[in-house]
Amino acid sequence: MSGITLRDIRKSYPNGPEILHGVSMDIKPGEFIVIVGPSGCGKSTLLRLIAGLERCEQGDIEIGGKRANNLAPQNRDIAMIFQNYALYPHMTVRENIAFGLELRGMPKAERNARAESVAKTLQLDPYLDRKPGALSGGQRQRVAMGRAMARNTSIFLMDEPLSNLDNSLRVTMRTEIKELHRQLGATIVYVTHDQTEALSLADRIAVMKDGDLLQFDTPEAIYDRPNNRFVAGFLGVPPMNFLPVAQLPGWQGRQDLMVGLRPEAMSVHLDQPREAALPVRLVLSEMTGSDLILHCDSAAGRITLTSGRKDRPRDTSNFWVSYDLDQAVFFDNHSGTRVDLASAIGPSKRCAEFRNGSSRQ
Repeated sequence: MSGITLRDIRKSYPNGPEILHGVSMDIKPGEFIVIVGPSGCGKSTLLRLIAGLERCEQGDIEIGGKRANNLAPQNRDIAMIFQNYALYPHMTVRENIAFGLELRGMPKAERNARAESVAKTLQLDPYLDRKPGALSGGQRQRVAMGRAMARNTSIFLMDEPLSNLDNSLRVTMRTEIKELHRQLGATIVYVTHDQTEALSLADRIAVMKDGDLLQFDTPEAIYDRPNNRFVAGFLGVPPMNFLPVAQLPGWQGRQDLMVGLRPEAMSVHLDQPREAALPVRLVLSEMTGSDLILHCDSAAGRITLTSGRKDRPRDTSNFWVSYDLDQAVFFDNHSGTRVDLASAIGPSKRCAEFRNGSSRQ
């Protein structure tokens, strides 16, 4: 297995702005890394630099401990999987999987054996003699993965590989990709704009915005302890709620802070509870199966939370929402940077009482 090290990677195009602003990452051998961010943040450019499809003029790329800046793509021991499958329509599944091996001069019997072995791993063996037009979208994506696997490389780069699939197929393919990673033990760098894919697949997630790497950590750390407000708002469905701290009971003096509360950190009360709570008015409820997503208006702003169906308030009704400060994240109002909870609370006895739930509306 090979790891990847990126040191101060910068990328600009002629007469254009800088697209990547000094990105550094140390990817361990066998890790599953997911790079996420909005369109235009530089994540696909970074992947193409690792693959050698774009030239890296500034910074260093190391693959397996060796500098790779000047290595041709075919010499980097990397396989790349794109979102559009890039299969040859006139070739069978067997021929598509084996095509790269044929270009490398592998004898036909050996490359067919390799293709059949890979197809079995991906449960494609019943379709070896079919052409891509006779396959479903998920099967075509597996063929594209099989062609990469047949090369027996130690690093896989995947650029939005599931974006062309419908939602049910995406869920199935996420499971298959994760299981494949367990079987192969290969290093995978996976680019997506889909936060669900990031949270469910990654060992570590790299969150990018406007060419900058904002946070590189485990899914749990990024979800629970985001570095800044952008990261907090980008990951999570429904997204985190951001409320002015000054709008919360007991915190009226803190104009400098914003509190972030995940929907699951908030609870519905049809009657006013004993603990601190915000009065809200229901605007819209969405059923997602056993749960509801409630969109509410409050004096502190729009709030979105999740609730069980049995606690469902009536449309346009008024009720109360309490919040768990143990799950709260605080941000500086101006910089957007996360603030340590102890700094946010400070020495105020009033705040301490509020944190313990003794404050009342």
